[in-house]
Amino acid sequence: MITKMMNHPHLRPFNVAVSTLLVIALLIVIKFVLHYFKLEFLSVNTLTGSALAGAIFICSFLLSGIIADYKEAEKIPTELRAALENIWDEAILFKQEVSKFNLEDTRKRLRNIVTSFFEGVSHAKGHAALEDCLKSVDDLSPIFSQMQKLGLLPNFLVRLKGEQGVIRRNVLRVFHIQKTQFIPSAYILAESIVALIVFVLLFIKTEGSPESFVLFGFISYMFVYIVRLIRRIEQPFQEGDSSLDDVSLFLLHDLETKFDSKDTRFQKVGS
Repeated sequence: MITKMMNHPHLRPFNVAVSTLLVIALLIVIKFVLHYFKLEFLSVNTLTGSALAGAIFICSFLLSGIIADYKEAEKIPTELRAALENIWDEAILFKQEVSKFNLEDTRKRLRNIVTSFFEGVSHAKGHAALEDCLKSVDDLSPIFSQMQKLGLLPNFLVRLKGEQGVIRRNVLRVFHIQKTQFIPSAYILAESIVALIVFVLLFIKTEGSPESFVLFGFISYMFVYIVRLIRRIEQPFQEGDSSLDDVSLFLLHDLETKFDSKDTRFQKVGS
């Protein structure tokens, strides 16, 4: 039931926030039970504020590093789209000069790169299975060999191979980002700190006023949300997930549509 609600288009931007609020609601209930049965045994002292400040600094430092990688990942779909279209444009022009060239085969191979990329970062394959996409990039080489045999000038061939290299490099970058974890020890440190902070807050003696529970919920929400956000954007390419925090692939979806459309320049030259 909750999963279906989170997949609703209007709730998807709040996926992390809502799921975090559910965790915080549970923690507040636990806090109330501990206070009611007088199980709180920790007292507030000068070290409490220092511990909170240190935890905020460490989590923020880790989050800033993840966001820098995320911003870099946002450039990849643009570079992939540009390189694929450049190869297709050259193929169209070459077809106009050499009728023997198999343009339809080129279209299918370029489209297969896009399709296999989507499949590789899909939820079904764990967002990190781009081996088939890399093989699809390698499958462009026979096309270039055919163009060379049909008389393509060397400087144009070098340009096409350069675009293939751009595609391969960006697919490998995505593969690496999706497969590896950003400083695993730092993640363990952040999660351990958050767990300890929440533990301390649960067992700190309070007067049981509504304000104390609100303050407990606010601090816990901040820490839990940061850790969940780090986990969410660690893999910026998550096609098919319920969140909107993944890198948008609308440029590649649009390219795939154009490859399939008969009303665009992608189909203006016959095979």
